[in-house]
Amino acid sequence: MGHDVLLVGSVPFDTVEDVMRNCSSALGSHLAALPDGEVGERRSWVLRLSYQVFNGHIDLETIKRPERVNGVEQLMPRSREDVWLFRVKPGVDMVRFGNPGYRLGYAKDAVNSYFVFKTLREKGIIPQGVRFQISMPMVNSVIRPLTFPEAADLARIRPGYEEAIAAELDAILSAIPHDDLAIQWDCAWEVSAVYNPPDGYPGEGDIETHTAPIGRLSQRLPEAVALGFHFCFGTFGGWPRFAPDDLGCAVELVNAAVKATGQRVDWVHIPALDRTDDAFYAPLADLDIGDARVYLGLIHSMDSFSQRLQAARKFLPDFGIAAYCGFGRIAPAEIPAILQDHKTALEIAGQ
Repeated sequence: MGHDVLLVGSVPFDTVEDVMRNCSSALGSHLAALPDGEVGERRSWVLRLSYQVFNGHIDLETIKRPERVNGVEQLMPRSREDVWLFRVKPGVDMVRFGNPGYRLGYAKDAVNSYFVFKTLREKGIIPQGVRFQISMPMVNSVIRPLTFPEAADLARIRPGYEEAIAAELDAILSAIPHDDLAIQWDCAWEVSAVYNPPDGYPGEGDIETHTAPIGRLSQRLPEAVALGFHFCFGTFGGWPRFAPDDLGCAVELVNAAVKATGQRVDWVHIPALDRTDDAFYAPLADLDIGDARVYLGLIHSMDSFSQRLQAARKFLPDFGIAAYCGFGRIAPAEIPAILQDHKTALEIAGQ
């Protein structure tokens, strides 16, 4: 068995132990790394940060929030229109975040989840050699026009948020053995912006805008830590949030991101639509990412899986497979069937 399948991150079980037991039982021998499922409020990916971090921040003004339901406050947006929006208060040049290392919650959750991971591995439930995977949204996927609509605000918030992510990363590195650890940067807004540069946000469609923080943060990682990427077409409001004609811009971004790290990258995850035509997959031939393992997000729409697999192999003969994204916005009752789809896909792929 090899590193044939990737779990992107979120799995909507109730506890970290539930996630790790179920996923390891189904796929453990095929995994290079195992996530904690992003249980609890991380299940919503970056949406929780609006009410846990930005709302009430001394330097930010909340200009819109989700509507009440039956008179009761709602923290979680229910649609793309029912969202949190913020602006930087007048006179603030840089927004910074206190309690470094713990303000965003990633390090705290990682340390707690690693204890579960280590315990299950000691019991033989998680195979030896599988790393503990921490998936963290990249800076620009959090500080984005969808949440901060005033263009000038992005430059006032992104440096401070990058500083906060760096502190979380340092806390993780100080608490978890490096040879047990895999960090995955999640990039969704970056992909969307490169494909469809938003009007009124100068430079937001430039690849370098998005690879600069990737490079700075990745270079904080010791060599023993595995590094991966998840590039996404978005799932909020339904997948895909946008449907590109082909993988061309994604491949350009992937190449630039890997180069920006200045170090070994262990894997990149690239989503794939329900497309069987050569034109969609042809840009895969232009990947220039060294020895990084590619995982294509083909595990969905299983009736066409074989055709999509064969189409992709014309341009990239060797790759692993994955779903198009994490499962956080999928009903928990559907997860056993999705894990079975992964096993079926591995059989079809001969992996």
